[in-house]
Amino acid sequence: MGVDAAGKSAGEAAVDAPGRDDELAASLAGLDSLEAVIAARPGGGRRLWTATWPKVAAVVLALGLWQAVVWTGWRDDFVLPGPDQVLPALLSMVATGEFWTAVGVTLRRALAGFAVALAVGTVVGLAVSQVKVLRSAVGSLITGLQTMPSIAWFPLAILLFGLTEQAILFVVVLGAAPSIANGLIGGVDHVPPLLVRAGRMVGARGAALYRHVVVPAALPAYVAGLKQGWAFAWRSLMAGELLVIIANRPSIGDQLAFAREFARADDLLALMIVVLVIGIVVDTAFGRADTVIRRRRGLAEPT
Repeated sequence: MGVDAAGKSAGEAAVDAPGRDDELAASLAGLDSLEAVIAARPGGGRRLWTATWPKVAAVVLALGLWQAVVWTGWRDDFVLPGPDQVLPALLSMVATGEFWTAVGVTLRRALAGFAVALAVGTVVGLAVSQVKVLRSAVGSLITGLQTMPSIAWFPLAILLFGLTEQAILFVVVLGAAPSIANGLIGGVDHVPPLLVRAGRMVGARGAALYRHVVVPAALPAYVAGLKQGWAFAWRSLMAGELLVIIANRPSIGDQLAFAREFARADDLLALMIVVLVIGIVVDTAFGRADTVIRRRRGLAEPT
């Protein structure tokens, strides 16, 4: 039992000074209340406006810069039309069934290729992160494949599969899978060893350790790898659809190729806007998922 300088035990000191505990509790409560202060959550309309206006401002600025370049006369209108010609062309395009058929074909190819890349990248990433020999053998190879331009695969893909859907799928998978695998490997590598030991202490072993400890801890890096993998898949797909044109399978890529061949610059730029918008929508979805995961893990401030 502790004894203070006056020779009294801690319990006796507490009895002698009953107000000291109350003062200490009040002080701690005050500090806790300072930490617990949460700003009033803005309404839905205000949050929507806060999230939207920077994007709207960026679009207006981009359109203004584009029109300013056109006004300089750097290129003729039939080569570089301004927004006043391209936006009406875009509105006319989205009103046709052919456009939505092309968008559907392209998105189906993108989702199919990304799904295969997700399965391949996840299996390879888990294997490489756990088997030292495998990491030594193919760890650098995965990074090398990730940095390899997707367009460089197309001569081999066309040689192997011809001008078919399989050639496009082959390159999309090779473009996305290394990024997904590297994201998972990096996430597993950065799981704190203390967390793994704590999991083992409470009885998590083998698959249970991965399910309840390793995979949840690696999830933020894995989602970042998925996001990067989608970017590579989308680029590979656009390159593939420009090079591999299949009869009776309209897609965004072959519409781009036809617009270039027939010198329809307004249609070409309108299709480029469509490609950009799809990329932004998917990136927003991944960003939202990343924010939710980090918030649940205490890595981001609640809104």
